[in-house]
Amino acid sequence: MEQPSPPTSLPKYLAEGLPKQDTETLQEVQNYIETLIEYRDQSVDTDELPEAAEPVDDPDGAGSGTVVKEKVTCGDDSCKCASGDPADMHGPYLYRYYRENGTMKSEYIGKPGSE
Repeated sequence: MEQPSPPTSLPKYLAEGLPKQDTETLQEVQNYIETLIEYRDQSVDTDELPEAAEPVDDPDGAGSGTVVKEKVTCGDDSCKCASGDPADMHGPYLYRYYRENGTMKSEYIGKPGSE
């Protein structure tokens, strides 16, 4: 059997370096990769969310991650929301926090419906 070719997307330093490793090291690398993928796919823990974010049930049940109700600032320094006082902030709005390649990201979902 011939040695397999690496995927063309694999960086050159890995494509050249991995075949030089012994089997035990390759198994350790494989375990590390599996653990890294698990970490990147895990949901966002509530203690990682912004302090003012209030987790809520997912309104449409679609997508992974954690849905929160949150008041926000608009970024305009002359707006009353710039004070940071929750009474002056915009919202509340719904955001979904999720992981993408290990980085926590958020997306705007919309305004919460009547509760």
